[in-house]
Amino acid sequence: MTLLFLLLLLLVPYLVLTLLGKWNSTFQIAAPKRARVGLSLFFLFTSIGHFIRTEAMAEMLPPSLPYRAGLIYLTGILELLGAVGVWIPGLTRLTGLLLILMLIGILPSNIYSAVNRVDFGGHGAGPAYLLVRIPFQLFVIWWTYFATEQKWLQRKPAAPRKQERR
Repeated sequence: MTLLFLLLLLLVPYLVLTLLGKWNSTFQIAAPKRARVGLSLFFLFTSIGHFIRTEAMAEMLPPSLPYRAGLIYLTGILELLGAVGVWIPGLTRLTGLLLILMLIGILPSNIYSAVNRVDFGGHGAGPAYLLVRIPFQLFVIWWTYFATEQKWLQRKPAAPRKQERR
């Protein structure tokens, strides 16, 4: 249920702004910017969880990891900064890249908590939860890439060939 809510946080603003743009030209906004609205809401919402459910989230990390609560606070701050940073001209792409790296970095904690059936955010369902969670995490990574207008996966145009002289 939580993943569905998070998916809706990403998609609904995009869809609403798209429909508004078709209805009224005043609301026509570029697709990445429409996606960024949901991305900001997503990271704003998830960051709040880091501060109000700190101990429950800390259980998602292996006990051998030091400063688990501190890491939860840190990632909450990073998510909050990311929610704002994607709107700062000149920092949008850098913020997006850092959010993508963070999303990749927290994936092992999701795997750990599912394998160990941590009773938080659906992880108590066990490893089967990963069949949904990992594709969702990959989708959020792609959405971040798109919303922050990353270019590093795009092919560069081929250099023009020199014509041989006859």
